[in-house]
Amino acid sequence: MKASQIRQRFLGYFARNGHTVVPSSSLIPHDDPTLFFVNAGMVQFKDVFTGAERRDYARAVTAQKCLRVSGKHNDLENVGRTARHHTFFEMLGNFSFGDYFKADAIRMAWDLFIEDLGIDADRVWVTVYEDDDEAFALWRDRVGVPERRIQRLGAKDNFWSMGDTGPCGPCSELHYDFGSAISDDPRGPAGGDDRYVEFCNLVFMQFEQAADGSRMLLPRPSIDTGTGLERVATILQGVYNNYDNDLFQPLIQEACRISGATYHSDPEVDTALRVLADHARATAFLVADGVMPSNEQRGYVLRRVMRRAIRFGVKLGIDRPFLHELTRKVGEEFAGTYPDVNDRAAFVSEVVRAEEERFRRTLSRGMRLLDDALEAAGPSKTVAGDVAFTLSDTYGFPLDLTQLIAAEKGVEVDKAGFDEALEAQKKRGRQAWKGSGEQAIAEFWRALAETHGATAFTGYDHEQDTGAILAIVKRGVAADGAAEWSHVDRLTAGETGVVLLDRTPFYG
Repeated sequence: MKASQIRQRFLGYFARNGHTVVPSSSLIPHDDPTLFFVNAGMVQFKDVFTGAERRDYARAVTAQKCLRVSGKHNDLENVGRTARHHTFFEMLGNFSFGDYFKADAIRMAWDLFIEDLGIDADRVWVTVYEDDDEAFALWRDRVGVPERRIQRLGAKDNFWSMGDTGPCGPCSELHYDFGSAISDDPRGPAGGDDRYVEFCNLVFMQFEQAADGSRMLLPRPSIDTGTGLERVATILQGVYNNYDNDLFQPLIQEACRISGATYHSDPEVDTALRVLADHARATAFLVADGVMPSNEQRGYVLRRVMRRAIRFGVKLGIDRPFLHELTRKVGEEFAGTYPDVNDRAAFVSEVVRAEEERFRRTLSRGMRLLDDALEAAGPSKTVAGDVAFTLSDTYGFPLDLTQLIAAEKGVEVDKAGFDEALEAQKKRGRQAWKGSGEQAIAEFWRALAETHGATAFTGYDHEQDTGAILAIVKRGVAADGAAEWSHVDRLTAGETGVVLLDRTPFYG
């Protein structure tokens, strides 16, 4: 069963069971400063679960695009090397906001995966939180899962919380047994063997946790589930590695065409091809959602992902810009589900190609410096932290890219020394900064935005447009050397300022 069919079957099943199909939100969280990117299906419903927002439905189902490549979810070095680590992925989820609870969530999950999608029930194991007798009994008595295939696990595996305070509750996970072809470990998911792969997590949100650690029952317990589309596709397509399912294979084959490499010919080649497929997906979706490569925050995460992909392309012998070709392929593959990625394919391709050309200009010079550092590492087998910082600051090598290349030679990077060099640069910057008026400037621009609203960006469809001038602001210099801005009616020759428009094809 193709991944596109699985996605539609999932949404259709829950729609028939009274759920509202809600479109995926952007990868950039709305009004949530705690996250760089949406990393789970429940993010767009966070305020609904806490009661800060109300919607006109009590049940929802989504196919949510997600990204996990920063913070506690930073497993970038494992992408391409393991069967199930990804940066970009899709989370299928069904949600109840104070409507149904454990019994219905468990019943529907089993009905969907076993009866509707046809997963072999004899290969499914269930885990529950160690104290959740209710869930254990529901799986055993209502669904009929044999008691030996229901395992109790502790809070680390089977208890979920939104944070140190707020909604929380026990989980119940479904695991698929890939059988003796993977290993002869009979212990089930509790043993931690790769033979047993989690593919669905049911969160029973039933408590509110206070700052002192105490918990009280929520007046309207809720359901938050997450199912990895990539994992279910792997199960239903009879393969073990996610990169062998139809979400990744078209991209891997495109990477083979570009590089001349052959998949399943060499483990290191396979890793490189998988990285290209994964990182092309993340890049295409991030740029389509408005993230641009930069040295800060979200843009820096995108730049790290892109430059890591470029490095693996170089390892495959690709000596020209190529990543933009892979992002176009991503747009084609997802045109039916996320048409915006394909609609913006030309724009995405232009951004990606420009970034790759920029990095390639410094790649060879940076590699010469790194090669010298690796040769000089000597018995200590360590690249100096200040060298790693120069590679990052001058040549655009993110630290983890330097670590990746060094690790290939069996050499480590002095992370503490890197951090010291970074902090020293920040200190120099603070000493040289003359921006005492920065806070006032921020308030000035915030007030402008509140007064005039957002500027509509029309550049996806037009290279020229007609708009109204909302305001003109002039840039001056205060007595302390800081920039200051003021409203004016006109700008004359030699003056610097900004014209605010109600709509523009110019990309800020």
